[in-house]
Amino acid sequence: MNPRAMSDREWRIALFIDFDNIAVGVRQAKYKSFDIGKVLDRVLEKGKIILKRAYANWSRYEEYKKDFHSAAIELIDIPSSTLSGKNNADIRLVVDAMDLAYSKDHLDAFVILSGDSDFSPLVSKLRENDKYVIGIGVKSSTSRLLTENCDEFIYYEDIVRPPPGTRRTSKVTGKKQEAFDLVVSAVEALLRENKEIIWGSMVKQTLKRKLPSFDESYYGYRAFSRLLEDAARHKCIRIEKDQRSGTYIVSEIPDGE
Repeated sequence: MNPRAMSDREWRIALFIDFDNIAVGVRQAKYKSFDIGKVLDRVLEKGKIILKRAYANWSRYEEYKKDFHSAAIELIDIPSSTLSGKNNADIRLVVDAMDLAYSKDHLDAFVILSGDSDFSPLVSKLRENDKYVIGIGVKSSTSRLLTENCDEFIYYEDIVRPPPGTRRTSKVTGKKQEAFDLVVSAVEALLRENKEIIWGSMVKQTLKRKLPSFDESYYGYRAFSRLLEDAARHKCIRIEKDQRSGTYIVSEIPDGE
């Protein structure tokens, strides 16, 4: 599926997690733990997550279950009393993903959180069915075959790595600064998605996906456009008004200005 064809609306995404592979990668990369929150934030920059499932023998990963439950991820437990247990989890994931691909036409994209080359045939079949496929995995445990087969692949290291440089901030504090940081974060997310034009409505839509409780009135603004104007006055972003629609176009302020 051409991502440009979906640029005018919100993507609808199904997320499938092969947690055995991810857990191995996290250990090999010597991370203290796996941060599902940051992964979900990155996926939400692309669209609305309609379904979230994680496959594993969850008796092995008790320390992660609370965070996954809090994120409303459905845990598919695949008990394994033999060495074939991991294959059982892989097969269940593939079957569920293909069932959704055939039965849910409204899904635009599938995110496969794994680095296992065994999922390459699944990726190919999803793409044959006009689904955009995004892979996410830990670099040390990710097969090149999988990365090259996906429409897009994101390494976990890039998700959790602090962004380069220092985010532009203003001299205000408290809730107003929090609001400005949220706006800048949303603009940065849209820039990562290579949006040619960032409308003010797109910034708010991205904010609402990542923080459903967001309401500009909480920060003292009667309308979202007023928040954008204030953030621009404090040189956190740059805005200009589109003459035809009368709405704002938003951009990041380059470093050094």
